[in-house]
Amino acid sequence: MRINFDFNDLEAFLAVMETNSFHHAAERLSLSQSAVTRRVQKLEEALGSPLFERTTRAVRPTLAAKRLQVRAEAMLEGARETALAMRDESVAFAYQRNSVITLAMIPTVVASLLPSALREFRNQGFNARIRLLDFAANEVAEAVSQGDADFGVCSIGSLDPNTRFETLFNDPIGLAIPSTHILASQDRVDWANLEGHPLILPARGTGNRLLIDETMAKSRLTAQWSYEVGRSTTAMELVSEGVGIALLPRSVIKSTQGTSLTFKDLLNPEVARPIGLLSRSGIVETDAIRALKDGIRQASAN
Repeated sequence: MRINFDFNDLEAFLAVMETNSFHHAAERLSLSQSAVTRRVQKLEEALGSPLFERTTRAVRPTLAAKRLQVRAEAMLEGARETALAMRDESVAFAYQRNSVITLAMIPTVVASLLPSALREFRNQGFNARIRLLDFAANEVAEAVSQGDADFGVCSIGSLDPNTRFETLFNDPIGLAIPSTHILASQDRVDWANLEGHPLILPARGTGNRLLIDETMAKSRLTAQWSYEVGRSTTAMELVSEGVGIALLPRSVIKSTQGTSLTFKDLLNPEVARPIGLLSRSGIVETDAIRALKDGIRQASAN
């Protein structure tokens, strides 16, 4: 299939989408209205689909236009970054790394680490854009090892010999319950206290579930779960609605959902996961990346 449109056509299309007007799009692009119309028509012919419904009073995007918008924005953004970097190949790598930092991070520690780290990062004068990949632990490790992320924050150590793991703190796995739950009044909660309560566990294959299963196996414990969920946010929703009690990392209590719950440490045995920075070995980091890492280290110490 021959692609018979260019970036100027996509730029005109996005201008119309954002202004809901061919006239205002023309003013934004410093073009005549007829030139904008021609570019949009060219794009419509290439795609074989109308992009706007035009009336004397309004311009309304079609379903095809709404689907195209995200792709067009990504294509233009990629083209602009490539053009800027290619102007001087000697600074291409530095440009890309300073303009965008890609951070892969497990969602459960975002609330406790990232906001204060980002505030410190901005206070130091860094203007880099941050692309956050909120992934499961194994996906964070994969993103870092394959170079899709500049670094990661996760609960899995170095699985790849080309990565290194720097432990920041140990995050206990405990019991999240409603404040009105019968166990909320107990000073301590053992694994035996879970019996008879509908239990919510992380899904099999997740880092938290592997840690829980390993601990139970070593201690010859069993826990009959009633619900199995993939995300901690889902587990907290169920706990908030009184559906059950959940085994979750302590770090979740810093999230908006977590603040409404009561968290109890689980004893006999205790379970904790290491949280740390995951980086690729042998990569020269920019000042911006180092500053963001330092902000996360500082947040983890508080």
